Amino acid sequence: MSVFSISGVGVIGVLVGMVCLMSQRSSLFGALLSMEVFTLSVYILIFGQVWFMGSASVVCLVFLGFGVCEAALGLSVLVSLVRSVGGDYVGGLGVGHF
Repeated sequence: MSVFSISGVGVIGVLVGMVCLMSQRSSLFGALLSMEVFTLSVYILIFGQVWFMGSASVVCLVFLGFGVCEAALGLSVLVSLVRSVGGDYVGGLGVGHF
């Protein structure tokens, strides 16, 4: 498998993640899922480049760690929003609800 096919999968995933993120206007859960698709696609791109160069994979582990932290923070915001408002629809939030 060449680096171009791995990069192609990563680029397609990044584009799909960006389109999904821009189309999510009301649901926070959908926005978080599209951000995870975006993060995993960037990870695939980085992994493909590191694998092609044959260098150390510490960069991949660090990026994956940052992705896990981003997912944990997003999940905590989602849980906090659902507990305080009662749903994950961001469009109905006022200034003082959150």
